[in-house]
Amino acid sequence: MVEPLRHGVDPVRVGPYEVMGRLGSGGMGSVYLARRTGGQRLVALKTIRPELSAVPGYRERFAREIEVARRVRSPYIARLVDFDATAEVPWLATELVRGPNLADVLTTHGPLPAHSVRVLAAVWRRRSPRSTPRASCIVT
Repeated sequence: MVEPLRHGVDPVRVGPYEVMGRLGSGGMGSVYLARRTGGQRLVALKTIRPELSAVPGYRERFAREIEVARRVRSPYIARLVDFDATAEVPWLATELVRGPNLADVLTTHGPLPAHSVRVLAAVWRRRSPRSTPRASCIVT
């Protein structure tokens, strides 16, 4: 769900992108709906929190995330479109994947059926064979 930008808090422009709405936020930063100035394609634009960009190691961590994203090619992962790890507030842009997030689906519809959870787990294992998915939902 796209939320309106918060006046004086969210940026209206990041690099060559016009920020159109807020998609979400987390401990490291925020994700916005954006498009390149004069362009048509919408992207998910991730920024790290401004106060973190000065903390030793955060820029390097973000640069590593960009480097990994540049190398990954998978139908299960949004493709990296653009980035600037050296900007005052570092950012990256990925393909926009339309649809609800899992938290919204669980809030609206309740626990997922067991078959759906098994499908998600299978996709996760193919995508990241060394990782174990963390779930906070109850299978019915």
